Amino acid sequence: MKKKVILVLIDGMGSEGFQACTHPYARKMTQLGWYNPSSQVVLPSQTLPCHMSLFHSVDPMRHGITSNTYTPMARPLPGLFEQLKAAKKTTAMFYGWEQLRDVARPGVMTYASFFHYAQAPDSDQILTQQALARIRESKPDFVFLYLASTDDRGHRFGWMTPEYRQCVYDAIGSVEQVVNAVSEEYTVIVTADHGGHDRSHGTDDPRDLYVPVFLFGEDLAPGTAFESTILDIAPTIAQIMDIDPAEDWEGHSFLNR
Repeated sequence: MKKKVILVLIDGMGSEGFQACTHPYARKMTQLGWYNPSSQVVLPSQTLPCHMSLFHSVDPMRHGITSNTYTPMARPLPGLFEQLKAAKKTTAMFYGWEQLRDVARPGVMTYASFFHYAQAPDSDQILTQQALARIRESKPDFVFLYLASTDDRGHRFGWMTPEYRQCVYDAIGSVEQVVNAVSEEYTVIVTADHGGHDRSHGTDDPRDLYVPVFLFGEDLAPGTAFESTILDIAPTIAQIMDIDPAEDWEGHSFLNR
């Protein structure tokens, strides 16, 4: 396909949280492109292990990250950012949780911007506007936009509380801005790293373990259903961008199903 890709990840937005979202664009998302309402993440269903699995297409037993504390891999393997660098693609990352710097090796990303989610109540919107400004200015080949506030509200107030639902609502508003602002040369993927229940996550409770996935692009037929896990996202992006997946990756592109 040889397209550019924007990956928007809403931390803590499980399938249940999205399905309860009342934002008008949420329903449109299920019809606009490809949609899987319940893609499975990995155990432990925590932020850093899930992100390492997303970007390296292996489970935590392979990459070794089983908590939100990073430790170097005993047997390193390239992740998505490394494959993009090897293919001479430009990349940009906008994120609100500092530990995510370790999803890529130092010096691999072309551009990165960190703005901690606790610095401002609208931190997700600030990062969204930064990402859109970068896209307008230099059109990176791959953009990762990470929105942290939904997970924060889940821990502070509880999953499915009014505060949590409002944050999902706001995050979907950011997705709408991104999809409407970018040109047809971009495919947009929207997903989450995990869901949650009560005021926590990390278990095999279905509320923790299942998240929605969306793909929007001119080559993707609206309303298409597909199956996936979190390990399939990096191979899918590689296929869309026409680059080689790493030999050690264990997931498979959605587009081949």
